[in-house]
Amino acid sequence: KSSKREWKPLEEHNCTDVPWLLLFILFCIGMGFICGFSIATGAAARLLSGYDSYGNICGQKNVKVEGIVNSGLDLTHKKYVFFLDPCNIDLVHQRIKSLALCVSACPRKELKTLADIQKFAETNGSTLCSYELQSSEYTTDPRAAKLCPKYPVPESAPIPFFHRCAPVNISCYAKFAEALITFVSDSSVLHRLISGVMTSKEIIMGLCLLSLVLSMILMVIIRYISRVLVWILTILVILGSLGGTGVLWWLYAKQQLSARALETQIAKDNLQALLIYAIAATVFTVILFLIMLIMRKRVALTIALFHVAGKVFIHLPLLVFQPFWTFFVLILFWTYWITVLLFLGTTGSPVPNEEGFVEFRMVGPLKYMWWYHVVGLVWISEFILACQQMTVAGAVVTYYFTREKRNLPFTPILASVNRLVCYHLGTVAKGSFIITLVKIPRMILMYIHTQLKGKENACARCMLKACICCLWCLEKCLTYLNQNAYTATAINSTNFCTSAKDAFVILVENALRVAAINTVGDFMLFLGKVLIVCSTGLAGIMLLNYQRDYTIWVLPLIIVCLFAFLVAHCFLSIYEMVVDVLFLCFAIDTKYNDGSPGREFYMDKVLMEFVENSRKSMKEAGRAGGAESRELKPMVGADEE
Repeated sequence: KSSKREWKPLEEHNCTDVPWLLLFILFCIGMGFICGFSIATGAAARLLSGYDSYGNICGQKNVKVEGIVNSGLDLTHKKYVFFLDPCNIDLVHQRIKSLALCVSACPRKELKTLADIQKFAETNGSTLCSYELQSSEYTTDPRAAKLCPKYPVPESAPIPFFHRCAPVNISCYAKFAEALITFVSDSSVLHRLISGVMTSKEIIMGLCLLSLVLSMILMVIIRYISRVLVWILTILVILGSLGGTGVLWWLYAKQQLSARALETQIAKDNLQALLIYAIAATVFTVILFLIMLIMRKRVALTIALFHVAGKVFIHLPLLVFQPFWTFFVLILFWTYWITVLLFLGTTGSPVPNEEGFVEFRMVGPLKYMWWYHVVGLVWISEFILACQQMTVAGAVVTYYFTREKRNLPFTPILASVNRLVCYHLGTVAKGSFIITLVKIPRMILMYIHTQLKGKENACARCMLKACICCLWCLEKCLTYLNQNAYTATAINSTNFCTSAKDAFVILVENALRVAAINTVGDFMLFLGKVLIVCSTGLAGIMLLNYQRDYTIWVLPLIIVCLFAFLVAHCFLSIYEMVVDVLFLCFAIDTKYNDGSPGREFYMDKVLMEFVENSRKSMKEAGRAGGAESRELKPMVGADEE
């Protein structure tokens, strides 16, 4: 017991997990090397300027590729990539299966015959047929049927920054869209859906803004309605379980009479099914009642924590905007990652394929850069999310363990970010790496399951799904433990493993409270998300119903509801994070302080009332040796340790 380390909130700050920070920096340098390598090998030029099927980069002089005709051409004045058959799409590999050429201009109007193609070449100086065919030979040479574009040539325009000629009318991509959107059976439906989105774009933007405002309002008022909401939820669950069980037994009794009268096999089967359902519902209801009976006092703690969380957002208003910064940084990183991924798709050495055209492929160890890049996507994304968790934890810890709230830093969020950058980046890197170690195998198994769909036997499919499910559960548990480890690090400035162990001990000592908060609290927040989505959807139905300029408004409504759920999830997940941090701080406070002089509580008055009520209940119960007594013992017997 004497070796137990005392918790000393905010008394000192030390650098934690420095080796992991160095490892993360080295990993990021490797990510930068991949980007630099792809640019140095010409991938950036091939991606931005485009290249033809012979390996020539459009808009510049090129080097001859051994064994490939029409390579090494001077295409300085031909700056755009043109596909002879842009609508010939490979649905499996999701690419255009067509000969690509470099041209000086995209056809801005439809060309219906070879004569029109020849006239376009003579007028604009842009030859749309293969390089070995002169424009004067388009209508006379029999090779023109294979070397010239499939007509009618659709009207096209260059894609900004990427110098590709793309058809203005997207109808030829309807087949590709149908493969991705299974409910679209013909291009006319797709056109009506897109038309509905484009016509009602102002309403969509307004409804998205409404969901944002509703989410912020809910975060403010939830502190005032938390008590009522919890008990209404409890009563509804009790009534629902009782009502469902009663209805099942009533149907069973009624069906039993019918079975005796009819004596049919179907009636007997239905009777047996109803009996099984009624027994299962009864067992579920009894278990539910027992759980609520055990946790009835812990529901009060959930209510108190939600109330204090509302106060935290009043004192720390910048917490509301935390999802914006995180989302913005993630978007920047994902944009960079996708750009480098596109670079990798065009990097490597020119290699002839089966059709005699050029493909760029990496050989040797360099081909494994893809895996490194994928690991970087997962690790750095998790690192960014972990930085948000550490920032929120640091700000809430500062709020909780500051006795005089007027002495809080001017911006606790910025102070928390400063501590994160100066001391705890290594801890965040280690925690996010642990999540990466679990997430990547799960992603690999999901990929294997997708590739083998319909090919593997039932046993293999069951085992594969079980492994995926186990990894998912492990990932969720580790994410929750990581979040509490970050809170412990913010309090004591200890490394990740020490913080995780300390947080785990606290959570185990308060296991029933954790269960109550994670069930009641999470369900409350889920109801909040449903409320925001339903309110936004209802407003959308009322507004879109008055629009007469489009045919279908189902897609705009789906977009609005999905965005509303995403916004509500982002905001209320911050609320949930704040509640979890407050609970760990409260558990530490009650374990090491008892309210006596020199060991005063840090907690808010609402939580203080909960502690006093718990003590009164313990005195009335004669301090029985049950689970409740053992859990609350540290509050009143901390001196004994």
